[in-house]
Amino acid sequence: MSAVRVLVVDDSATMRGLITAMLRRDPEIVVVGQAGDPLEAREAIKRLNPDVVTLDVEMPNMNGLAFLDKIMRLRPMPVVMVSTLTQAGAEVSLAALELGAVDCVGKPSAGVPAELAFADLAARVKAAGRARVRPGADRAPAHEANRDFRPDGRIVAIGSSTGGVEALLTVLSAFPANCPPTVITQHMPGTFTRSFAERLNRSCAARVGEAYEGAPLEVGQVWLAPGGDNHLEVVGTVQKRCRLTAAPPVNGHRPSVDVLFESVARAAGRAALGVILTGMGRDGARGLLAMRNAGAATLGQNEATSVVYGMPKAAHEIGAVEQQLPLERIGAGIVDRCSLAREAG
Repeated sequence: MSAVRVLVVDDSATMRGLITAMLRRDPEIVVVGQAGDPLEAREAIKRLNPDVVTLDVEMPNMNGLAFLDKIMRLRPMPVVMVSTLTQAGAEVSLAALELGAVDCVGKPSAGVPAELAFADLAARVKAAGRARVRPGADRAPAHEANRDFRPDGRIVAIGSSTGGVEALLTVLSAFPANCPPTVITQHMPGTFTRSFAERLNRSCAARVGEAYEGAPLEVGQVWLAPGGDNHLEVVGTVQKRCRLTAAPPVNGHRPSVDVLFESVARAAGRAALGVILTGMGRDGARGLLAMRNAGAATLGQNEATSVVYGMPKAAHEIGAVEQQLPLERIGAGIVDRCSLAREAG
């Protein structure tokens, strides 16, 4: 694959230089230019035609979100947001991911040196260079047909990573208020997950919250794994509940999709449905296979609609995916497979 051509956009000359230096360490990346604000960036994009843009959130003349919105409407291309991962920054960064940004990387902060903050910056930029850009779309509320939905008792487990913000908003918008009990692991910093759960809750008919130790799995409730310090598992016999464990990272992730899926395979067996969405790497493939081997139904996002067809591809290749669907059909597909009406028919 040819080198990924990158334009670095940040109002701080120091930060532009730091990002450029970190990216130039990778021989598969070429930094073709820098810009200090969106007006400079607009001209640089026209002149240089980069493969990927790294974009700051707070800049003069036009903030990063407004500029991102223009990019995604007028000239869609892979964008990696580089922002401060504070709680306030999380809200803005999530809005950027919803608008169509491929990924978000945190800036160095007090106590977090650049070497650590930008440790995977090059990998994320290269992944963005291979991503299928899907501008953030308006999502319709739950389908009218779902008003008569009656859950069949299954648990739904969903795993996602790069591109997962848009994907999860799309999937959950098809859920009725009495959706199947659902647990989600999305690779995301700990400062993001509470804000993301609140955003999902505002956008969906079902109740969405950040999972906590002992949280009960109930009809109409969706639990999102908290980022950073714990894995999310499902445990219990009659009453299933969430368990948070501080075990070491799996596949480089904590929370890990594999850990969630494997726990659901043990706790629920065939009374479950596993779904793997867009994401970089292989996390979730082994766990989804465990679910299928335990009798659960399994779905995977197809290549054409995945921002990064990594996790769904890995799961498909080992036989873990029963059926691949485009993103727009996955939510309805979950509801259909977890419906008593389906069994009656």
